[in-house]
Amino acid sequence: MSVAPDTVGVIGELEARFPDLELTVQPTADEIPTVWVPGDRTREVVAYLKSEAPATYPMLYDLTAIDERVRVHREGQPASDFTVVYHLLSLEHNRDVRLKVALQGEMPTTPTITGVFPAAAWYEREVWDMFGVGFDGLPERPRILMPPWWEGHPLRKESAGRGTELGRLVMSPQRAAEWQDMLAFRPEDWGLEELARDPEIMFLNVGPHHGGTHGVVHIVVGLRDEEIVSCIVDIGYHHRAAEKMGERQTWHTFIPYTDRVDYTGGVVNNLAYLMSAERLAGIEVPERAEVIRVMLCELYRINSHLLYYGTFAQDIGALSPVFYMFSDRERIHDITTAITGGRMHPGWFRLGGVAEDLPAGWRELMADFLAYLAPRMDDYDALVLGSRITRARTKGVGPLGLSDCVEWGITGPNLRAAGLGWDVRKKRPYSGYDRFEFDIPVADHGDSFDRVWLRSQEIRQSMRIIAQCLEHMPDGPYKSHQPLAVPPVKEPGTMHHIETLIDHFLGVSWGPVMPPGEACLGIEATKGNNGYYLVSDGTECAYRNRIRTPSFALLQTLPLMAEHFEIPDLITILGSIDFVMADVDR
Repeated sequence: MSVAPDTVGVIGELEARFPDLELTVQPTADEIPTVWVPGDRTREVVAYLKSEAPATYPMLYDLTAIDERVRVHREGQPASDFTVVYHLLSLEHNRDVRLKVALQGEMPTTPTITGVFPAAAWYEREVWDMFGVGFDGLPERPRILMPPWWEGHPLRKESAGRGTELGRLVMSPQRAAEWQDMLAFRPEDWGLEELARDPEIMFLNVGPHHGGTHGVVHIVVGLRDEEIVSCIVDIGYHHRAAEKMGERQTWHTFIPYTDRVDYTGGVVNNLAYLMSAERLAGIEVPERAEVIRVMLCELYRINSHLLYYGTFAQDIGALSPVFYMFSDRERIHDITTAITGGRMHPGWFRLGGVAEDLPAGWRELMADFLAYLAPRMDDYDALVLGSRITRARTKGVGPLGLSDCVEWGITGPNLRAAGLGWDVRKKRPYSGYDRFEFDIPVADHGDSFDRVWLRSQEIRQSMRIIAQCLEHMPDGPYKSHQPLAVPPVKEPGTMHHIETLIDHFLGVSWGPVMPPGEACLGIEATKGNNGYYLVSDGTECAYRNRIRTPSFALLQTLPLMAEHFEIPDLITILGSIDFVMADVDR
């Protein structure tokens, strides 16, 4: 299972610590302890859980909201127009707790928790931007995902779910000039008035179109001479409304959309979504399907890490590695095309398993690739990590310590580079990962060098896992046989038998009807912990489809890593932390 049970009794501890509070406990499909707390006491409860509880929860894993106004199935839950959801995580005790706050009214507010969790700043700004729910005490900043001229809050239920519902956009020269002016950086919008009055300070725009930013993101650095004394990260330029689309697509037809969230991770994105959906539906995945999923996920992890490794080397001036590693990625794409029919975005996983069984010759393709890549990894490490230029550019540059990683919700390779070997595949084995032997690489300093070194080691561990898949691929079905939710197998032919054709139409074209409930199961994605918090209202679409991505939490920490360094160091840091803007903006 992917969520540890509540063996430490966190709800009992809350009831003992706050006997005067009316706490409502909510059962959920994911078995995460979930309790409703009064909004005016949220900060107090969160502070207790973070620092004082017997088993503390020092990481804010996620913070989001739900528009409850048209939801039908809310049995046993407090009345609420909007709900703010706080998900806290204890890495030490491997436990979760979910807090909920019921809010009433058209534009409700609740106290900010940034005084307890600084990482809440971006999450609370996002909730206001998407839902219109305000946070008392949160400094006013520009909209985080929507452009400044946007009217309304897109994740409210009255907002349109398709661009065709919004009418035609007419971009006159006057409007273009007005909107362009709105996008200009103004220090006072970011609380930097005092710094702007310093005649020695120069503000420099990096992006939103800059090769070193690894995506469309706007970074403004305040420079004193060549030292970075302030750093503003302005996101939202890549926002594509993935969560809104998750509310209009059926449970099946949303699967291809997940590929585009971390577009370097391929089917890894499918798995994060499907695990939560399968928990809602009560689907058991066959063993063969689990091993196929693991094999493809690790192949895409290698694919993502090679992309990272090569482009990082390019960022610091080494041009040859990116060509070598992209050539290796083409070999991976040849394999994924042979197996799934797709390259970067195969959308190949399905509820209950995978779309098809492995084709003839798959084993030889995989074995040949593993034999090919192993010696090349040694060459790459000698070429990149062994270079004195790399060490000079990365050692001690942009460190992010373990305490900061936990404080800001950093997971995955960047957390392990800071010294904590916390990997969901080991801590909460899913899809049968507990059947495989592999190590969790850990570094010590959390600087740019450690982050690169760690991913080179993870490639080797992924190769170990794939090799075990080749040796121990079980027989059996590649998909669960659950006609109410799982697409029928293509043999003997979906389009040739009326029974399977009906099942396909009901389960895919129209969509399966999920039982009412909530579930969020996280996985170890290519860049950290990825989870889909799915809320079903008993229909063929998700009522709420929240995508918790590792890159969103990570990019918020850029000022911690970049300040007091210089512009060339900024490019090194950006290349070393491994983020994707579609994973940030969604």
